[in-house]
Amino acid sequence: MYTRVVTFTEAKNIDEGLDYFRKEVVPLLDAQHGYRGAISSADRSSGVLSVVSFWDSEADRSASESALAKARQDAQQIVSGEVRVENFEQVVEVTSKAPAPGMALYITRVSMNPASVDDNLEFFKSTVLPVIRSQPGFCALRNMIDRSTGRGATGTVFENRQALDAFDASQAERRAPAEGRGVNFDATFARELLFVDLK
Repeated sequence: MYTRVVTFTEAKNIDEGLDYFRKEVVPLLDAQHGYRGAISSADRSSGVLSVVSFWDSEADRSASESALAKARQDAQQIVSGEVRVENFEQVVEVTSKAPAPGMALYITRVSMNPASVDDNLEFFKSTVLPVIRSQPGFCALRNMIDRSTGRGATGTVFENRQALDAFDASQAERRAPAEGRGVNFDATFARELLFVDLK
């Protein structure tokens, strides 16, 4: 699976942007070959709106770009602020409870030497993932990586913000083994899921 992450920062009209996404962009996405759904999340306090779309292949994602570029420009006019587009390969997906609007999303941004991606991925699956799945309120997880740069992101969905905050409070002590393997923890973000459409 492959993903495209579109993030609006300094967003001033999140609800209007989400309405445009539902009414105008989702039909465009549904018409694209290999499209497998999308999730939108936001942090209203900091003015951030993000949309992650899922694709069967890298080629399908690339082929959709021409159809979606104009819609992205129109969305930026509505939402305002800056927009950033990133492409990743989804390397881990685990679901215990289907994500739904209103749930809490915890995003961890990481970076590493591209040559160590596969080794660190195996470490994540064998050592880190079981711990995350055991946390109270855990619902789902997606791990994404750009193999060419070593930049990655893990999105973990919790039933509510209280479960997310409890998980966040204990994160620091769990990072040492990964840091010892050359994984840099660049940033973390807490957001609310606003839209979920998974095929």
